[in-house]
Amino acid sequence: MATSQTEDTAPAEVIETVVNTCPTTSGGTIASTVPVGAVYAEGSALDWGASLVGGTVVLDEKVAPNAPWSAVVKQGHVLTIVDVGGNQSADCLLYDATDPEERYSVPDTLAWQGNAYVRTGTVLRSNEGRPLMTVVANEIDRQDTIGGACGKESNTLRYGHHVMFHHGCRENFLAEASRHGLGVRDLVSNLNWFMNVPVEADGALGIVDGMSAPGRRVAVRAETDVLVLVSNCPQMNNPCNDFNPTPLRMIVVAPSSPATSPDANSQSSSEDAA
Repeated sequence: MATSQTEDTAPAEVIETVVNTCPTTSGGTIASTVPVGAVYAEGSALDWGASLVGGTVVLDEKVAPNAPWSAVVKQGHVLTIVDVGGNQSADCLLYDATDPEERYSVPDTLAWQGNAYVRTGTVLRSNEGRPLMTVVANEIDRQDTIGGACGKESNTLRYGHHVMFHHGCRENFLAEASRHGLGVRDLVSNLNWFMNVPVEADGALGIVDGMSAPGRRVAVRAETDVLVLVSNCPQMNNPCNDFNPTPLRMIVVAPSSPATSPDANSQSSSEDAA
């Protein structure tokens, strides 16, 4: 299996709890026991899986815990994302590879399908309403696209100034986006593969224990050439990564039996179902 520069080649080690301190304006300190740059604990169950769609493999890479990843997925090719350790959030942004100003749109995607969740058959639409990718296979009940991405600023707001040094998915996105000539103005609301964000009856949202497991997968087909950015989420202050950041595997295949792409002016049958 080919690997990217983000592959974790060293054996996993148990992360010791270290108290990190941050100075306050009054001259004191606030302590945080959240480890920086944490990786999965020794003995964690890992299942590297395989593509959900048959065909010729054109890309097969590992993404280490906490790391970003990107690639252009050609029209008709299918990207399988493997949740290697289980309950590991894979934050994701999509751009038209030839015109990055056209990019993934949460409101367009949800409005077209009339549903807050991403499931098999969901068409992931751009800010122009056109299909970018389609979820063609999915091994968990639902995927999230309303929970947003963590970052230093939001971490500080949610958890306190003592976590201001913890980088998040926003920082991963910015670092990876810069490799493609993109910057802060190009970051938009994102997908969160394998993260569990239930919508309660009163409209309240929560980030709770995941529904995934080692080796679970989701597969998305490119409806045009798509630049895919992924942050293997480094968040350690809430349960979105099971407090145990694990690797991801990214597999792109040219399918042996190409499926019909959705028309830009129509909805898939699954989008009609609430």
